[in-house]
Amino acid sequence: MKFRLLVMAFCLVAMSAPAAAQSPDFGAVARGSGTPEIPGLKLVWLAPWGDVAKAHPWRNIIVHQTEGPAGSARGGALEQAKNPTRRGVTVWVETDGTVYWAVPETLVPTHGDGANRNDNKYVDNGPTFHQVIGDTSIGVEFAGNYPDVARPATEAQIAAWRILVKVLRARYGIPLDRVYAHNWIDFKDARYCEGCALATLARQPGF
Repeated sequence: MKFRLLVMAFCLVAMSAPAAAQSPDFGAVARGSGTPEIPGLKLVWLAPWGDVAKAHPWRNIIVHQTEGPAGSARGGALEQAKNPTRRGVTVWVETDGTVYWAVPETLVPTHGDGANRNDNKYVDNGPTFHQVIGDTSIGVEFAGNYPDVARPATEAQIAAWRILVKVLRARYGIPLDRVYAHNWIDFKDARYCEGCALATLARQPGF
């Protein structure tokens, strides 16, 4: 009887081991440098990571959506890589889920419009007003909502975002409540809420 129980216990451990192995340690990955492989993410490195201790002190994440067509993330990222501080962001996400890391994490692209929203429509703007700006926030741009600006992110983009936001938060120590949609902090295009669905997803503890 004891032998049978031991065999059953061994089988349970053996069955649970593969499941544990399939859960990547994003915290460990996020502490790396260079161009690490991130499980579950197709990432094109145009600018490698350096020493995270020397990275710009990012305190927030701002989610953007560009009116470019499908396929435009690569072009936007390449242009950003040529001129890192132009209007744009550090990270670009294509409709097929491919992620382009375009800018060294020590540099600050021009994005955000000054955190001018103060109406508390989406979030409490007390701590965001003129505070959650490009200099304090790493930007992520999701391409593909042209010609319909209200078109949601694709399933592939959402799957990539599920991993990417964990890596960004782990690398820079950014809490859940500091992931913002562009529309939450700036008065933007009234036709749609830019980045709102993606930022809302990211703030869900189980996302």
